[in-house]
Amino acid sequence: MSRLRKFAGAAGLLMTLPLAAPAWAAALDPVVKELFSKALDDHPGKEVLMITVVYPPGGGDPIHRHDAHGFIYVLEGEIVMGVKGGKEHTLTAGQTFYESPRDLHTVGRNASKTKPAKFLVFLLKDKNKPFFMPVH
Repeated sequence: MSRLRKFAGAAGLLMTLPLAAPAWAAALDPVVKELFSKALDDHPGKEVLMITVVYPPGGGDPIHRHDAHGFIYVLEGEIVMGVKGGKEHTLTAGQTFYESPRDLHTVGRNASKTKPAKFLVFLLKDKNKPFFMPVH
């Protein structure tokens, strides 16, 4: 490879470094996977949504709401959960947490800076409405 090509490649890489910060920050974002969604025929306008969430080490959620009944079950690791007006709870595998449709989810993060944490979420929500709404 010519010196000019090596220099051009290195210069191109250096030019992208300022753009790398958002990608690095995204590495702390949770990974959400939809497992199941089902409309509830005997409750018109309502549906059940099941998801898994993986918090990477040091990761978590911004302040948000669900406008749903949220039932959380920790599968792996430790998570810290809390809603406005309540206390923070550190949960380990096998433990649960509940959020009401009126709750503002103020704390949702991995308790560990070195290990991921995974949990299952069962949401009873209004059909065709988003299940996650950031609050600024």
